[in-house]
Amino acid sequence: MVRVMATGVFDLLHPGHVFFLEEAKKLGDELVVVVARDATAKRLKHEPIVPEHLRLQMVSALKPVDRALLGSPTDIYQTVVDVRPDLIALGYDQIWDEHEVEAECLRRGVKVQVVRLPEIPHDHLATKRLVERILEKARATEEPRR
Repeated sequence: MVRVMATGVFDLLHPGHVFFLEEAKKLGDELVVVVARDATAKRLKHEPIVPEHLRLQMVSALKPVDRALLGSPTDIYQTVVDVRPDLIALGYDQIWDEHEVEAECLRRGVKVQVVRLPEIPHDHLATKRLVERILEKARATEEPRR
């Protein structure tokens, strides 16, 4: 059995998230998804709109996901040690270097292959872009009518 791990913030779920998780699931038999803690998301990406416990609940409900859990609040590699995946699937835009992740995991006693997934075809619907579009529409409706 091949256990695949995928990680992310998963704030404001969108089609790109589903694509990412479907592609990750194709790489093995079991997909374990690590949802970033609020503090981790804020430090590495942005302050989440949806709290971590609700993001975990939503990711858990997605069809490709066999198991979802919150990441470690202090050490992102601790979850790798706990789950012991055979493979880690990285999104095309995630900041991690595949070789550095493999080396750090090995240093901690977990031999893992790291795979970078292809670009998401629905990237124009990514969280940041969705928020920008919502704000544009909100501003347009707030403009005084003539």
